[in-house]
Amino acid sequence: MKSIKTWILIADGAQARLVYNDGPGHGVQPASEEILHGRNLPGREINADRPGRTFDSVGKGRHAKAPPTDPRDNEKQHFVRRLAELLDDGAKHARYDRLVIVAPPRALGQLRAVLSDRVRAKVSGELDKDLTHVPTGELAQHLESVLAV
Repeated sequence: MKSIKTWILIADGAQARLVYNDGPGHGVQPASEEILHGRNLPGREINADRPGRTFDSVGKGRHAKAPPTDPRDNEKQHFVRRLAELLDDGAKHARYDRLVIVAPPRALGQLRAVLSDRVRAKVSGELDKDLTHVPTGELAQHLESVLAV
């Protein structure tokens, strides 16, 4: 009988890693040594240039223009889309049978919004916690509520 391979994505808005499980009693293993990093820069460094200036519609006043969106949110959205593409590629090439997503509530919601239908069909559990700094050897005890490790 073929073992069921479960990928576990552990992410927040700025970093992520993939681990996997081959079934009950096999524990959690790193899928790769690579930790994916987004750009977690302060907003002042992302928008290092001074904002443009504009005139008031009435009078002679001038003021700086504020960016329409938060640059840090844009960077996090870009990172989440990269993660979704990685998961979609893995599903497309049958690298995993099930998926468990572990992320803080906000990042989990952003990720849900961009997952493809192919990946959504493989999601077997979600955990709204930030486990990005938990060593791989200690992950099993945190995942017991969503996966038989």
